[in-house]
Amino acid sequence: MLINLISNYFKKCIFTSIKILNMNSRLSKNSFLDKLPKHLRVFTIEQPYSEYTAKNQAVWRYVLRKSTKFLSKVAHKSYLKGLEKTGISVDTIPRMEGMNRILKEIGWHAVAVDGFIPPNAFMEFQAYNTLVIAADIRTAAHIEYTPAPDIIHEAAGHAPIIANPEYAEYLRRFGEIGSKAISSAKDYELFEAIRHLSIIKENPNTVEKDILEAEEIIELISANMGAPSEMARIRNLHWWTVEYGLIGEVNNPKIYGAGLLSSIGESEWCLGKEVEKITYTMAAADKAFDITKPQPQLYVTPNFAHLSFVLEEFADTMAVRNGGLKGIEKLINSKDLGTIELSTGIQISGNFTRVIDDENYQAIYFQTTGSTALAYKNKQLIGHGKEYHADGFGSPIGKLKGINIAIEDMSPTDLEAYGIYEGKQTILNFKRGITVTGEIITGKRNLQGKIIMISFKNCTVKYGEEILFQPEWGIYDMAVGENIVSAYAGIADPDNYGLMYEPPKEKTHKINYSNADKEIHKMYQQVREMRETKNIDISNLEQIFNTIKTSDKEWILALEIYELIYKTNESLNKSILSYFDNYKKGEFGNLITDGLGLLN
Repeated sequence: MLINLISNYFKKCIFTSIKILNMNSRLSKNSFLDKLPKHLRVFTIEQPYSEYTAKNQAVWRYVLRKSTKFLSKVAHKSYLKGLEKTGISVDTIPRMEGMNRILKEIGWHAVAVDGFIPPNAFMEFQAYNTLVIAADIRTAAHIEYTPAPDIIHEAAGHAPIIANPEYAEYLRRFGEIGSKAISSAKDYELFEAIRHLSIIKENPNTVEKDILEAEEIIELISANMGAPSEMARIRNLHWWTVEYGLIGEVNNPKIYGAGLLSSIGESEWCLGKEVEKITYTMAAADKAFDITKPQPQLYVTPNFAHLSFVLEEFADTMAVRNGGLKGIEKLINSKDLGTIELSTGIQISGNFTRVIDDENYQAIYFQTTGSTALAYKNKQLIGHGKEYHADGFGSPIGKLKGINIAIEDMSPTDLEAYGIYEGKQTILNFKRGITVTGEIITGKRNLQGKIIMISFKNCTVKYGEEILFQPEWGIYDMAVGENIVSAYAGIADPDNYGLMYEPPKEKTHKINYSNADKEIHKMYQQVREMRETKNIDISNLEQIFNTIKTSDKEWILALEIYELIYKTNESLNKSILSYFDNYKKGEFGNLITDGLGLLN
C-alpha cells in the first residue's frame, strides 16, 4: 500500500509533467547553477541518465522497495513523508530535473557530481541549500552497502529527510560552519586515498591486489595524520549525524542518517544489540570512523534541535570564531588558502606562511606568500586584489609599543599626536622590535570610521635587523587591527579572487561491459517493460530464466520474473523457487529471502 502510494505520487508529479520538464529543465538548471559560486560549479556534471542500464534500474528498485518496507517501521517519521515530498519513485532512478522541480518547493536543489568531492566544497554546497548527488549507482555486488557515494545513498538517503524543515536548517547551517573548517595538509591526501579506494571497489573489473594496496595506503596515511584538524573533527560530527545518526531514545532509537537509510544491510544490523548506542554530544567530534566497515557504535540525538545545539557548541571552538595565534597557525599548517579577519573587519586572504608572536602568545605580525587579496565584509577592497598583491602580503598587528590605545581606536587628535596622518614621515614602533618607517600617503576606513589600512611610500618594515619590506618593492599597505578575531579556510570574496577548486584528478571508472553483460541488460529491460505494460510473455520469461538459472549472480532478475508470474504460472513458479532454494545458503541468500518477502 505504502509503496503504491509513493509510486503513484511520483508518477503524478513527474511522469505527467515530462514534456514540460524536457522543455524547461535545462533552462531552470542553468538558472540555478548561475546562482552558485563559480568555484563550486566545476564539480557539477550532467547526470548520465542514458548510461543507467536496466540492471541498474533493478538494483534501485530492489533497494527502494526493501527499504521502504523496513524503514516504515524504524526510520524517523520524516523519512517516508520526505520520499513523497521529494517525488522519489520506488521503481525508477530519479532524474535530476524531476527532483529539482519538487525540491525547489522546500527551498533546496540538487546537482550531480562525480563521486566524492573535497569536504570544504561538499559542505559549501550544503550552505547554499544544495544537495550533492553522486551520479553513479552501486553495482549488484554491493547492493547492501557501498563505500562509494552513489545515487541511492544521496537521492534516497539524503533527499527525503531534508523535507523536515528543522533538519534542513541544521544541514544548511552545518554547511556554513563546516565549509570554514581548516584542514591539515594530510587531510587532502587522505581524501584522495579514500576516493581512490571507493572508485576501484565499485569497479567489478578491479583485481583484489589493487584493493588491498589501496587499503594499506589509507591505513598508512591514517596512522600518520598527527593531531586531528578542524575539518577532521567536524567531518566526524557530520558522519555521526548526517550519515549515521539515530534519533529518539537511546534504548529505542529511529534512523535518520542517510548512510543507514540507504544501506539495506546496515539499517537492519545497526538497531541490534551488537551496535553500541551513545547519547550524542560534542565528544563525537573525536570519534573517528572507517568508511569501509559497518560502524560498531552509533550516536543518538533526542531530537533535531539538539543537533544544532551541539553544532554551535563545536563552532565556538573553531578558529572562525576565535582567531588569534592558534587560528593563523592552523592556516599555516594547512598549506592551503585561508582568510584572517582583524578587529577592524579587514580581511586578508591567501596562503599564510609565517606568524611572529610576543611573550604573551599573541600574534604581532603575519605574512602570506603568493596571490593575496584584501576585503571588508566579504567584498574585495578596490585595488587590492590578488593581481596587486601577487607576491604576498605582510603586516604588523596590535598596539604601538608603549601606547595603550590601538590605532583603530585613535581619535583625530590622537592620530595627529602620534604622527599618523597623510604626508607625514613617521616611524611606528610595534612590539618585539617590529618597525614601520615611511611616508603616509593614504588610508582606508571602515563603516564605523575606524582606520582599517594605512599606505606608505618609501617604506621600510623591520623585525629587529631583518628586513620584511623595503622601499624598492613599491607602496606598502599596512592592515590595521589590534588582533585576529577570525581565521578560516577559503577566501573572503571568492568570486573576485577567482577562486577555483581543482577537481579530483581521478575520475570514477566507467564500467566496460562485456557482450554477455549487455545481453543480460537486455533481458532486464524486457522484464521491466513487461511489468510496466502488464503485457506478460511467459515464453520469453522462461527463455530468460533458463539463461540465468545456472548462476546466482542474476538473482535480482529471477526475482523480477517471479514477481510477474508467481500467482499465475505454476510451472515457472516452481522452477524459480527451486533456483532460489539452491542459492539461499549462498552469498545472496538473505537478499533473496527478503526479496520474496516483498511479494507478501
